[in-house]
Amino acid sequence: MKSCWIIANGSLKQAKFDALYEFIQKAAEQQDVHSTIVMNNEIIPIIKDGEPSLLDTRLTLALTKPDFIIFMDKDVHLAQHLELMGIPVFNSAEAIEICDNKIKTHLALAKENIPMPKTIYAPFIYPKMQQTNKQFFNEVAVELSFPFVLKEAKGSFGDQVYLIQNEQELYDRIEQVSDNPFLMQELVQSSYGRDIRLNIVGEEFIAAMFRQSSTDFRANANQGGQLSPYQPTDNEIELAIQAAKATGTAFAGVDILFGPNGPLVCEVNSNAHLLNIYYTTGINVAQAMITYCLQYLENKNSEK
Repeated sequence: MKSCWIIANGSLKQAKFDALYEFIQKAAEQQDVHSTIVMNNEIIPIIKDGEPSLLDTRLTLALTKPDFIIFMDKDVHLAQHLELMGIPVFNSAEAIEICDNKIKTHLALAKENIPMPKTIYAPFIYPKMQQTNKQFFNEVAVELSFPFVLKEAKGSFGDQVYLIQNEQELYDRIEQVSDNPFLMQELVQSSYGRDIRLNIVGEEFIAAMFRQSSTDFRANANQGGQLSPYQPTDNEIELAIQAAKATGTAFAGVDILFGPNGPLVCEVNSNAHLLNIYYTTGINVAQAMITYCLQYLENKNSEK
């Protein structure tokens, strides 16, 4: 029997996250994979005599390395440490790092010429400093036109994403985000309050849902978006697969906007919440993820 760990974040003590980890665990068990949910603060990554290893705070894992890891967290350093130990980690530390930073995501997409909204990155500033060049943001406002979207580089569930209506709102928001990196994007009016979430596993389309809000420019369920099954076009599927490949993800939740001249990639999520799309479509993306990991191990063994 194969074994896997499902790595989660120990600080997220919420029922919806517990349900997600148990959902993945059940999918693993259904494919005869023994799975253990492990919080990132229950194992101690240690480098001793130049060798990476782990200490166990629970004394229950016996620290027997699993065959693979489903990494449902953003603790990039832990993911890198586990990879150094020779454990296959899905998604990879590099993919998690790219997807957890919206600026890095869009740079990865741009490298492959993947269509996205017009995007501008704010200048880097050091901790506890403030943006000082007002002319920079005046030019941004001319280029993007009000209203436009301001996004902190890190954030989930549509949080840390703001609609900027005028100059005063822009400078108030810049002061609020302080030294956090952020980007600014044109508002895609043709997709206001609506988008598509496509789940991709191993460069294959698995499921999709349509998200729409009547009260917010963001379509995320956490922001009040209503969910319904969706059959994407071939173009939308191909674009989502390209975005997943560009960010290096083995599996991803790709958010696509309805652009005036065709679909545009909005975001790529390396550890998408799988329950909403399951409840909406009846398709179990977690099962496809486990199948992908097992196939990876089989291919790896056949190469030996």
